[in-house]
Amino acid sequence: MRMITGFLAPDTGEIEINGINVEKDVFSTKKLIGYLPENNPLYSDMIVQDFLSFTAAIRGVSAAEVDMKNIIQQTGISDVFYRPIGELSKGYRQRVGLAQAILHQPEILILDEPTEGLDPNQRVEIRNLIKEIGRERTVVLSTHVLQEVESTCNRVVIIDRGRLVTDSTIKALLSQAKGVKGLIVEIAGNKPIAKLKSIAGVMSAEKVSGAPRGRHRYKLTCASNKEIRPDIFLMAKENDWVLWELHQEETSLEDVFRNLTVGGSND
Repeated sequence: MRMITGFLAPDTGEIEINGINVEKDVFSTKKLIGYLPENNPLYSDMIVQDFLSFTAAIRGVSAAEVDMKNIIQQTGISDVFYRPIGELSKGYRQRVGLAQAILHQPEILILDEPTEGLDPNQRVEIRNLIKEIGRERTVVLSTHVLQEVESTCNRVVIIDRGRLVTDSTIKALLSQAKGVKGLIVEIAGNKPIAKLKSIAGVMSAEKVSGAPRGRHRYKLTCASNKEIRPDIFLMAKENDWVLWELHQEETSLEDVFRNLTVGGSND
């Protein structure tokens, strides 16, 4: 993302935006791009109004060219427009970051982890704001929070260790994953994961967090046409396990991501 936005030069290859080479004409390409980096650098001592005016000035955008009223309305910062940035909540600082990114009305908006560190209410607010801004321009959103992708995006690119593994719509990816289903199992017993893996139809099993002390919680992935819950019940009975929980999960983008990339430990 830093190479696309012109902050880093690529070692090899070329990046073009609207036919313009980023490395050869970084100023022209930056006019096409709005960028909100993950750390959202802001001047905490400045008032929001002054910061946005300063940002416009260093971009070479005159006051007449900035539709400040519309930007304030779009990003919802009217209540803090005359307040110092250092006094703002994380949610409002993200809004100010988005405001500076769209000051020059870019065709492309690049956002790196825009909801990182926000509470649930702030996440919903920023998510809705991004969707609203996305009605008028292309938004490229980078995040590890797949719930944000499902809620905000209509197209997803998954990269695993520098390799492109998929480029598709959310709908197509979820349809692709319907051949498998996930089961959550919570058991009190002696290391049951090896036996759970031995059940016919189980494709993978991994330990997940959330189980109280003395219990084990796992997520099993199996073929969607295979019903293994009776087998798990019988196995629990045979091994004198206490079966605290057993339910089927809806297919999610997280399941797709796990299937396309390297999974975690099954210990």
